[in-house]
Amino acid sequence: MLLHIVFAGTVQGVGFRYFVKNKAEKFGVKGFVRNLPDGTVEVMAEGDEEILRRFMEEIENGPPLAEVTGLRYEFIDKDGGFSSFEIQY
Repeated sequence: MLLHIVFAGTVQGVGFRYFVKNKAEKFGVKGFVRNLPDGTVEVMAEGDEEILRRFMEEIENGPPLAEVTGLRYEFIDKDGGFSSFEIQY
C-alpha cells in the first residue's frame, strides 16, 4: 500500500524532511520525502495500511518550527518497490 501526502504551509527550511525520515524509520516505512518547487513537501510512503495511518498521524503537524496549513493525501493500492526511506534533493 502507498500513501501519498503533500504538505502546505511553512514546511520548507524547518527540518520537515528530516523529521519525516526519522518517523519513517521508527515505523519501518519505505519511500521518500522531498521539497517541491511550489514550497510544499511531498511524501510517498509504502507499508501496511494501518502502519501508514499511524505514520501519517505522527507527521501531520510536522516538526516544532513547521506550520502546516493544509495537506492532501491518498492511499494507493499498489506497491512502490522502495527498499528504504530517503530524502530526495
